[in-house]
Amino acid sequence: MNEKNDLTKGSVGKNLLLFALPYLLSCFMQTFYGMADLFVVGLYNGSKTTTAVSIGSQVMHMLTVIIVGLAMGTTVRIGRSVGAQDDRAATETVGTTVVLFAGFAIVITAVLLLFTDGIVKVMLTPEEAVSETRTYLAICFAGIPFITAYNVISSIFRGAGDSKRPMYFVGIACVVNIILDFVFIGACGLGAAGAALGTICGQAVSVVVSLLMMRIRDMGIRIGMHDIRADREVVSQILKVGAPIAFQDGLIQIAFIVITVIANSRGLIASAAVGIVEKLIGFMFLVPSAFLSAISTITAQNMGANKAERARRSLYYGLAITVGWGCLCALYNQFLPHTLVGLFIRDDAVLVAGCDYLRSYAFDCIFAAIHFCFSGYFCGDQKSMISFIHNITAILLVRIPGAWLASVLFPDTLYPMGWAAPLGSLLSALICIGFYIYYRRKEKTQLMRSAIS
Repeated sequence: MNEKNDLTKGSVGKNLLLFALPYLLSCFMQTFYGMADLFVVGLYNGSKTTTAVSIGSQVMHMLTVIIVGLAMGTTVRIGRSVGAQDDRAATETVGTTVVLFAGFAIVITAVLLLFTDGIVKVMLTPEEAVSETRTYLAICFAGIPFITAYNVISSIFRGAGDSKRPMYFVGIACVVNIILDFVFIGACGLGAAGAALGTICGQAVSVVVSLLMMRIRDMGIRIGMHDIRADREVVSQILKVGAPIAFQDGLIQIAFIVITVIANSRGLIASAAVGIVEKLIGFMFLVPSAFLSAISTITAQNMGANKAERARRSLYYGLAITVGWGCLCALYNQFLPHTLVGLFIRDDAVLVAGCDYLRSYAFDCIFAAIHFCFSGYFCGDQKSMISFIHNITAILLVRIPGAWLASVLFPDTLYPMGWAAPLGSLLSALICIGFYIYYRRKEKTQLMRSAIS
């Protein structure tokens, strides 16, 4: 398989780093060009346009993480096929993926365009920004096929062990988007519509380039028109992994919105402080997010090759690196949170509130690193339902009620409210460790019975 990266051989640690670093850069660039829209809009337009793009991008981010979650099913199945050196299974997965996600894109585009006005209302959009928010979302919804295609193609490359080319695709989308932002928003004065057009055009160009790359670079997966069909068993396997992840990621985004609403109820200072800290935490979480994807792919390939021990070693390496990173983040933010929060605000009251919130929230970088790595391992082992279980449990039992209770009991500081996230992640981590120990004991018991018989 000419262009596949075989992750079942060589140093596990080296494979993990070589896969995770390009994915980390991809995540960084995606975050960067998402912020670029707001920056350019702020240069040429007023607060209502900025608000429209901010609200619209929040909706689109939720939709994107759901698509990425679904596409993880494709990544894992291709990874297992590569590990088992089963070219036919990989081809079937790609063919089924094309049909499955094309249908998904068509249906979701039609539904969202139909309910655009309702979504604008649900987001409690200020009256002044309603018109531009509606326009922004309508254009982005119309471009969902491009967003879907880009993420699905990237999932195919990652399943084959290649995280570099998806990074290049993101880079292309980033450059095109920023250039067109200045053209559409600055030169043409299109406001929020220009920001949406720039985003969709960037994704469209990236899709074209990625399709050309698939033709030029032989991945060893030969796809003919007769392969573009939906195999019921393959659809089931893709959704078995992808659906729980998509549902889980959607609920996480909803939880973030709920916590934002709780902060908004405390007034402008708390709202601004929470908004800033969420952006900072998002950057810190890029590292464990990258390793989640890397561990998932490496685990999938090695499980497919019946090399379970290598899969577990990728988990251990990932835990060591990401927990170490989390400890550094938590330690830094105990003593120097103002150096980060101060980058976004000069108001002293918001700065103080933001620092209080970041000091406690920063511990989430440690505990989230644990359950991110385990989630990657479980997904690669086709046990993504565990990820859904621990996330939904933490959200419903700790994150949302904890944030609300802290807001009620401690109205003068955000520090207690910041602990809701790390305590939720701690619960997730404990659940993950419990499942891991259970399956390891079960595996050892089966091996002992096999040896006896």
